[in-house]
Amino acid sequence: MSTSTEDGPAEDRVMEIHPTSSAGGVFSSRVSQRKATHGNKATNAKEMDLEVASVSDAPEVEERDFHSKQVFKGWTLAWLAYQSLGVIYGDIGTSPLYVFSSTFSSEPSHDDIVGAVSFVIWALTIMVTIKYVFIVLYADDEGEGGTFALYSLLSRYAKLVRHDPRHTNFVKLQRYATNDLQKPNRMTRNVMERSSFIKWALKILGAFGVSLLLADGVLTPAQSILGAIQGITVVNPNISSSTVVGVSCAILVLVFIVQPFGTSRLASAFAPIVIVWMIFNFSFGIYNLVMYDASVLKAFSPSFAGAFLKRNGRDGWLQLGGILLAFTGVETLFADLGAFSQRAIRISWLLFVYPCLLLSYIGQGAFISRVPSAYANPFYLTVPPGMLWPSLIVAILACIVASQAVITGSFQLLSQVMKLSYFPQVKVYHTSKTFHGQIYIPLANWLMMIGSVIVTAVYNNTTALGEAYGACVILVSFLTTCMVTVVALIVWKLPVYLVLPVFLIFALWDGMFLSAALSKVPHGAWFTLMIAVALTCIFVLWRYGKEEQWKAEESDNTPLSRTIVLSESQIVLRNGSQNSTITPISGLGIFFDKSGSATNTPTVFLHFIQKFSATPEVSVFFHLRPLSVPTVAPEERYSVSRCYTYGDGPNKQAIPNCYRLIVRHGYTDEIVTPDLGILVLDLIRSYLNSQNNSKIPEDHADRLDALHGAWKSQVIYIVGKEQLKIPKKTNIPRRFFLWAFLWMRDVSRTKIQHLNVETDRVVEVGFVKEM
Repeated sequence: MSTSTEDGPAEDRVMEIHPTSSAGGVFSSRVSQRKATHGNKATNAKEMDLEVASVSDAPEVEERDFHSKQVFKGWTLAWLAYQSLGVIYGDIGTSPLYVFSSTFSSEPSHDDIVGAVSFVIWALTIMVTIKYVFIVLYADDEGEGGTFALYSLLSRYAKLVRHDPRHTNFVKLQRYATNDLQKPNRMTRNVMERSSFIKWALKILGAFGVSLLLADGVLTPAQSILGAIQGITVVNPNISSSTVVGVSCAILVLVFIVQPFGTSRLASAFAPIVIVWMIFNFSFGIYNLVMYDASVLKAFSPSFAGAFLKRNGRDGWLQLGGILLAFTGVETLFADLGAFSQRAIRISWLLFVYPCLLLSYIGQGAFISRVPSAYANPFYLTVPPGMLWPSLIVAILACIVASQAVITGSFQLLSQVMKLSYFPQVKVYHTSKTFHGQIYIPLANWLMMIGSVIVTAVYNNTTALGEAYGACVILVSFLTTCMVTVVALIVWKLPVYLVLPVFLIFALWDGMFLSAALSKVPHGAWFTLMIAVALTCIFVLWRYGKEEQWKAEESDNTPLSRTIVLSESQIVLRNGSQNSTITPISGLGIFFDKSGSATNTPTVFLHFIQKFSATPEVSVFFHLRPLSVPTVAPEERYSVSRCYTYGDGPNKQAIPNCYRLIVRHGYTDEIVTPDLGILVLDLIRSYLNSQNNSKIPEDHADRLDALHGAWKSQVIYIVGKEQLKIPKKTNIPRRFFLWAFLWMRDVSRTKIQHLNVETDRVVEVGFVKEM
């Protein structure tokens, strides 16, 4: 297991030292042919409108290529499909425990049970199979799923969002040329790009969809496990409600405690349970169908669903709130996409889970049509004779797995939110070297555990929980329908005459269930919405604060040519009309460069020389670039270059003993260690040796002597600590939002003591920026 975060140098990482060399201006690995190359783009100052550049005669690594989705085939795909059974389908697979009990409040008539079965059949077919499996799963963002992935995908094909300046190298902007889109599609994109309201609406809707699914992460474990434990009362009705709740809470705690083992291990362990559970449902369904009432097969005709609504009127409409529980968990098919793959999910659903669930509901309907009182506990009362205890045991185990689906999905979604700067960077553990999207987030895990235990204790039965649960599920489905429609227009470039009818069909289907679910808001669904709204406010607030922070930091984007000049081989700090000479101090200074920009002065270096009018004998601008792969090959890991400024003449001048070092690393690579100084020394020395084509050998020897002398003298690590300040004239609402953002930032930011280097060699340079 390994860790990675997106921000800050102070995270622990692992790595072997593999210095390599190439004959060019940049000491960089030779890049394999699959990587894009840029030749010497960075050296052309005129073309790039830059005043500082790094020579780049060697090919450069294209970091965007590291963020492409994985494609699996053969046995690996089969194994992934098997694993998906242990994670994704626990939720939707355990719905047969409570759908009919949540739909009916009294014994149903034969026609009503057939109508309800018809609704369940077509809900699974339309909502899950057609909508999600065959349409929504295609709307992935580099293999990631969920409503926020949809928003991220849209932002790459339309100018909707301001990207983090530090992550521009990772963003694959794929906006189509104007003439490549049909007029309606082009008009849709233009309206989105020009309207601030629509931009904010999409931003909020994307965050709200994630928030609803995170609220699911609290409700689903409570709903599924409580439903399984309530089955014990079928065997022994004397068991008290408090006992059921206590056992459920204990199992909930256990479920969250095992999460650090990782998605892959848990999925492999849980998959046999889901397989046995599905086989039970399939076989019990056939048994009940044969033994009781095979006529319920006519429920495949949608006319019986329509007759159900027509016959029951408002009551039938309200009962849809129970029927929609048949497809709860469908959103995790999309949310968990990053941990598995489109093909793996399609294979496991179509070939196994879908037919098993259909037979399960049809079999329950066949039994209830003959014994109407069985609606109150539709699974346990319909099991064949002698199978109650095995069913109870497997059901409890399957419900534990049901919790896994939404927990894993929550990790995926929170990771996406952090990548797009909607939430502070928290510890993320990558749990597989083979499947890069499988992660574990401790903070989310423990918060969901606390929430699930509280919810179980407060609601104490599945019917009450179902009231809170359904609205969350169908709201996410409706948001997904709307956002995928926009994706179809501006990403897939489908004609509007094809997209609009499909949208209307799914929107009306979603709307029918949504209206029924929202009627339950006063009875419990308000809890879900309250959690989702609170999380949305946090996400949007953090994003607003980050955008304000980026604006404040723009003033530090200063080219080296505007910061320092060379005068008789001495570095001089530009300070308006008055320049001051920079005094060299002994030692090798490693400046942690947050931005990694080849065009600008590192902020920490700028403030260091401004405050002390001094610079180390040898300065290295050290930048870490985390990539979403387990490890980066040694030949692609490092890039070393000299730093240049420009004199009055046309020729650029190299800053004496000043280098830029970029380290690309995966989530199992540890870079910042007590040996970091030795690593930097080896890399810079290898780079200088690779550049030993000087006509004056003494220059090369002088640089090497300066490097070794500085390293022997001392190695210091210079880290910047930015403090943001709210201007006094800021209006009250904006002041409040910025204050809340700064409080969250101070609480969550990485502390200097976590920097895994020798602490007595760390220098922290503080500076204040006005927002």
